[in-house]
Amino acid sequence: MKALIIEDEYPAAERLEKLIRKLDPRVEIVGVLESVESAKQWFKIGQPVDLIFSDIQLSDGLSFQIFESFPAHSPIIFTTSYDEYAIKAFRVKSIDYLLKPIKLPELADAIKKYQELKQDFSPQAYAKKVESLLDSLEMTRKTHKTRFLVKNGEQLIPIAQDQVAYFYTANELSCLVGRDGRQYLVDYTLEELEALVDPLQFFRLNRQFIAQVTAIQKIHTYFNGKLKVELRPETAQEVLVSREKAPAFKAWLDG
Repeated sequence: MKALIIEDEYPAAERLEKLIRKLDPRVEIVGVLESVESAKQWFKIGQPVDLIFSDIQLSDGLSFQIFESFPAHSPIIFTTSYDEYAIKAFRVKSIDYLLKPIKLPELADAIKKYQELKQDFSPQAYAKKVESLLDSLEMTRKTHKTRFLVKNGEQLIPIAQDQVAYFYTANELSCLVGRDGRQYLVDYTLEELEALVDPLQFFRLNRQFIAQVTAIQKIHTYFNGKLKVELRPETAQEVLVSREKAPAFKAWLDG
């Protein structure tokens, strides 16, 4: 079997390669690609592979862009951090995925499914299934806000999503904190904001905070399995992630 890995983080790619070889030393890893652009160049040349392992978020964009340009004629196992909206779409479309950090038993199950799939594999039918998945994800992503209109005195100011550091709630009011440290009231509850922001970029830390990945400055272990998070800009409130939520938080940070 010839396998291709699309992953922009060297440790993650190296770990996946070792796990694959541990399961079956006969598997030939024909390439490890680090970006959407390098993958497009690979498929443009037309080098055939039996199975593709692809991270979703790469350094220069989402891997879905690859398969929008080049129909998927080989089975794909997507690798992803905790990302609820994407996982639901994968389940509905019956396309395989692995949650990071990847574990050997789950990888074994995914490859077993591939072995069963290849007996009746139809490139045309599979390409249509992936195309349907991409359409489904695109429709979901369109519901995410790209900017927020906030009030500053008598003015209304649009703030782009990438300029938001975090949201927090206090005294039943929701506040947006910009990367420059300025704060604004927003007319949404944290529950509404959680559904509106991109889950690849934002995480609901607890009942009071939703943070952008770039706002996570430091993480400390805390008692009872909790994590203590330092945000940038700083906040006077103590920001804790519960023991139950800690694994999902770490997986999200791992990308």
